[in-house]
Amino acid sequence: MKRFYLLLLLLASGLVPAAWATPPARDAILVFSKTAGFRHSSIPAGKKALMELGQANRFRVDTTEDASVFTYDQLRKYKTIIFLSTTGNILNDEQQAAFEQYIQKGGGFVGIHAAADTEYDWPWYNKLVGAYFLSHPKQQNADIDVWNHSTPATSFLPNRWRRYDEWYNYKSIQPGIKVLATLDEGSYQGGKNGRIHPILWYHEFDGGRAFYTGGGHTDESFQEPLFMKNLLEGIKWTMGRTKW
Repeated sequence: MKRFYLLLLLLASGLVPAAWATPPARDAILVFSKTAGFRHSSIPAGKKALMELGQANRFRVDTTEDASVFTYDQLRKYKTIIFLSTTGNILNDEQQAAFEQYIQKGGGFVGIHAAADTEYDWPWYNKLVGAYFLSHPKQQNADIDVWNHSTPATSFLPNRWRRYDEWYNYKSIQPGIKVLATLDEGSYQGGKNGRIHPILWYHEFDGGRAFYTGGGHTDESFQEPLFMKNLLEGIKWTMGRTKW
C-alpha cells in the first residue's frame, strides 16, 4: 500500500523512476515475403533470423504475406519494409501507389535475394531495388570483392569474401546504385554480368533509402555471422539509425 501511494506521488510530481516508467516504443520494421512465382524454402529461416536481429537490436519485427497492409497509413508505422525473397507480381496498383508514397516520405527498403525477381512491369520498383533477376547457375562457392569498406555494413568484411549461395545474374541494372561489392566471375561458373557484377548495393531513391543483397537463397545464409552483420547494418541505415 505504501508503494502504491508513493507511486501516485511520484506520478503527480513527474518523477517516476525509470524502472517503473513505460519503456519507449521500439522502432518497427515489416518483413514482407509474398510470392507469386518461385517460393524459396529459406523464407522461414530468414524470418526467424530477422526477428532475432530485432530482439537483439531493439526494433520490432512484424512479418506478413498479406498485401492488403500496403496502405500508406499502415506502412507509415514502419521504419523499413523488407522484401524477403518475394517473387512475381505481388502488389496491385493501389498498393504500389501506397508503397511509392511511403518511400517518397522517407521510408526505408531492404531487398533480399529474390526481391530482384519481383514486379517486372513496375519501372519505379526497378529503380528502387536497383536491378532485376536475369538467371542463375547452380549453387556454389564464389568470391565476393568488397570495394567499399567505408560503411558500417562493409567495414568488417574481408577484401575477398568467399561464401556459398545461389548467385544471380542481373538485368536492368540502374546507374544510380552505389555498389559495395561485386562477384568475381572467375571464381565460379555461370556468371553473365562480366567484370562488374554487382551483388551488394545501396542508394537513396525518391526520398527514401534502399539496400539490396543478392545473398540469402539458402537457409544457411541466415546463420552466417558476416552475412547477418552486413544485413543488420543495411537495415539500420534504411531505418535512419546510421548515416553513410
